[in-house]
Amino acid sequence: MTPFAARRARPVEAMEPGAVAVLATAPGTVRNGDADYPYRHDSYFYYLSGFTEPESVLVLVAAQGSTPARSILFCRPKDVEREIWDGFRHGPEAARTAFGFDEAWPVSELDAQMACLLANAPALYYAIAQNAALDAQVAGWLKAVRAQSRSGVTAPGRSHHLLALLDEMRLVKDESEQALMARAAAISGGAHARAMRAARPGMFEYELEAELLHEFRRHGAQAPAYTPIVASGANACILHYSANNTQTRDGDLVLIDAGCEFDSYAADITRTFPVNGRFSEPQKRLYELVLRAQEAALAAIVPGRPYSDVHDAAVNVLVEGMLEHGLLDRAKYGSVDNVLAERAHTRFYMHGTGHWLGLDVHDTGSYRDLAREGKPSRPLVPGMALTVEPGIYVRPGPDVPEQFWHIGIRIEDDVIVGDAGARVLSDAAPKTVPDIEAAMKGA
Repeated sequence: MTPFAARRARPVEAMEPGAVAVLATAPGTVRNGDADYPYRHDSYFYYLSGFTEPESVLVLVAAQGSTPARSILFCRPKDVEREIWDGFRHGPEAARTAFGFDEAWPVSELDAQMACLLANAPALYYAIAQNAALDAQVAGWLKAVRAQSRSGVTAPGRSHHLLALLDEMRLVKDESEQALMARAAAISGGAHARAMRAARPGMFEYELEAELLHEFRRHGAQAPAYTPIVASGANACILHYSANNTQTRDGDLVLIDAGCEFDSYAADITRTFPVNGRFSEPQKRLYELVLRAQEAALAAIVPGRPYSDVHDAAVNVLVEGMLEHGLLDRAKYGSVDNVLAERAHTRFYMHGTGHWLGLDVHDTGSYRDLAREGKPSRPLVPGMALTVEPGIYVRPGPDVPEQFWHIGIRIEDDVIVGDAGARVLSDAAPKTVPDIEAAMKGA
């Protein structure tokens, strides 16, 4: 059984007997005129199907009594003439064989087949209110089934949000997913190392971005997993900076947040380095503070510990460093606890220390245990994938030591929760001060 067939079996087992689930892939999107954006399939659809062609729909029918469960693909028909223009397409029969579906039909048959599949089904599972076109299509299917009521046919009496089932499945990665994520992280780590080696004062940020993109494609990644951030100097204090058009200056730090997508799985890595190859003393002090915070966060990644411990461990180290370096007034706040109580640290560290990672760069799954009273932070379990990304961002202010002005630092790695702790996937990118300076000097 392929990983995709095994995954399809899991939501079917959780569905009501005889219920039907429908999951469509992403539509194509026009960029401008008659040019489209590069097509990227829907992550949920791919997770269950492995199929990457547009205009496709997956239908799952749960077993009932002696009737076995079924998986059905609707896709574009085989069309040799269209392949001349747009490239290969499987067609239903080849797709059924290649991807292990029980049945496959041309997508033009979807409406007629759904009217049959939903007849007397007790419930329908789909992505409720996620896509207006699909909502309208579902309404049409239900209307067609209800039109048969005089013949004793009933329409599904219940609708369930399918994605809620899949979110929990996607949160824990199987071995095949972990291997793809490790490859994405290795390619991305190498791209960060390449950018460090290429960096010189006077380069434009987009020149460093080009080094990243070259390395991604050279090693088989299909695309960036998100728009790269290449932020030099004061730009590094803008969390979602993406213009990447500033010329770097001698003495600047450069913050690069970038990762590739490899076979649909994302990497997400951040490194911060001096464009001239040498950290100044103030830069080094804050960089090593952030690195200590990340080390504390990584040490908190242990099965059974709550996810929130990762953030809390990083914040405690960062706040102590803010007090030590005079970013926060120790005479005013006195202790780390007082800083946290007043949230004074958010002036310099205003985001969380990580997020889930997988098919999406901000992957699915709740950060809280929704089944428990009070919805506490959920415990970590082996196979979860997350980023660990503490940072510090210092904007000028009359009460801020001038030596730290315009310093923005973030250090981010991709991690799998292992049986004994964190397994870091992204260590191909130099991270310590000596390693970064040695890599840049070696260039």
